[in-house]
Amino acid sequence: MGLRFEVSATSPTGGRRAALHIPHGTVQTPVFMPVGTAATVKTVQQDTLEHIGASGAGAEIILANTYHLYLRPGHQLIRRMGGLHRFMSWPRPLLTDSGGFQVFSLAKLRKITPAGVEFRSHLDGSKHFFSPEHSIDVQIALGADIIMAFDECVETPATWERTRDSMGLTHAWAARSLAYFAAHKHEVPWSIESATKAGAPHLASEMWDTQSFENRTQSLFGIVQGGMYADLRRESAERLVEMDFDGYAIGGLAVGEPRDVTREMIARTLEILPRDKPRYVMGVGYPDEIEEYARMGVDTMDCVLPTRAARHGLLFRAPEPGEESSTDQPRTLKKADDPGCPTHAGPIGMSGMSEETETASRTAVRMNIKRLEYAEDQRPIDPTCSCLVCRRYTRAYLRHLFMAKEPLGLTLNSIHNLSFYLDTMSRVRAELAGLSREQAAAWLKDSRDEFDQTVRDPWA
Repeated sequence: MGLRFEVSATSPTGGRRAALHIPHGTVQTPVFMPVGTAATVKTVQQDTLEHIGASGAGAEIILANTYHLYLRPGHQLIRRMGGLHRFMSWPRPLLTDSGGFQVFSLAKLRKITPAGVEFRSHLDGSKHFFSPEHSIDVQIALGADIIMAFDECVETPATWERTRDSMGLTHAWAARSLAYFAAHKHEVPWSIESATKAGAPHLASEMWDTQSFENRTQSLFGIVQGGMYADLRRESAERLVEMDFDGYAIGGLAVGEPRDVTREMIARTLEILPRDKPRYVMGVGYPDEIEEYARMGVDTMDCVLPTRAARHGLLFRAPEPGEESSTDQPRTLKKADDPGCPTHAGPIGMSGMSEETETASRTAVRMNIKRLEYAEDQRPIDPTCSCLVCRRYTRAYLRHLFMAKEPLGLTLNSIHNLSFYLDTMSRVRAELAGLSREQAAAWLKDSRDEFDQTVRDPWA
């Protein structure tokens, strides 16, 4: 058995409150997955990830990257270590992508054929080949709870004809991925024997009940493509539903298109996908975006943004009175000229937002900790947040760490941003379960207060 998906409540807009039961635990949805590209969520250690967020529940599932782990340290090494969970000491659920997007990003280093993709490593230029079968084999060796079919992500913009041909390739590869998975899913490295081979029996006894994984399998999701064309998105969703995957991802978005186009492609795709299976939008987004998509009916999302933005000094917090935008679209906050913020700083790589910019939406403010105005600011990042950073550190100190290039600053920024994302999803889940926005906010505050009582006040 792979997964069991239980929907407990739905909303008029299509959102649903559900639970995703997979071998390494139950994931409450809608959920945001922190990205752990190379078997690590950058700058944040695993025991911290297990306790961040208002209730102290931590991240219930994280994502790792097939392409990067295949290149370094290698999937066979990880298989010999008992799988990715044991290798990185993460006993909770994991999802791996197929490597298709990373290969797509190597436009000058790859060659695509119906058989698969030949590419050169970005690390050393060595030549490699990914077929659908090989992608699935690597993901089985890694042993994540949820794995993805191999796909091609078309560039943006692309013509309808180019997108149609790419989509056809994705469908052919999806069928091959599904066939190979059906024949080899029993090879997943979850067993007492695997733990023994890993040479780490304490992991098997202390962190995993290896007996419980016997006869449990991974789950395979298909990836809907179709670019920015509604008719192709519909066709792709229909074809993949016919193949009967365990769940479905919506890929090829957040690659430079306007946000309203992203929203439309998600909405058109959700109309086709089964209501009794999990839905996953890949690679999104800002806090207001993940909230919007969750209310539309998306169950799972991931993005590097919380930690990438943190490493560039961009933090997220709840808006104060008067900061909220009148619409869901972020608005730029007017700030005086700030010589403390480098004028040469470029975009952080997400939605083209400059590092100097501060914006506000109805649910989140994007705050640039490098600004000179924070140099003597004794407030926490977010007075309403109870993450370990906001409980202890000031904006002034965090700005100092960043300007001094101290690594601790990147860690603290990342912890706060991840907590903000997880708290956003906690609030949305509470509202989808039937609470009003005010009741959900009160519930989240109660969770924070309860969690605070278990944490020592450093100034007491």
